[in-house]
Amino acid sequence: MRTALGTLTAAGLVLASSLLALPGQAVASTAAIPAGNAPSCVTVWEHTGRITKTGYARNDCPHTLNLKIVWARGTDGPCRTVRPGQSISTQVPRGVRSFDGANLC
Repeated sequence: MRTALGTLTAAGLVLASSLLALPGQAVASTAAIPAGNAPSCVTVWEHTGRITKTGYARNDCPHTLNLKIVWARGTDGPCRTVRPGQSISTQVPRGVRSFDGANLC
């Protein structure tokens, strides 16, 4: 009986500590995403999978832009015309490359 209660208490503490850590982690990961030289009305984000990384850029500006996804230590994505509300993405293998945001091109 004590073992079950001890396990439940430990599980509760792990859950509580992970919930308390979530807000700080969200702020840190949001603040760490670079934007490149695209205007501030372009939203950028990255998704890291098990094998690849994908960089995204969404044009939230009121006009059409030419954008490309920028990666450190390698080739950038192609220049694409992006209308308001549209998104682009470029995928690279996981490794030493890091997401640098989106640039005008």
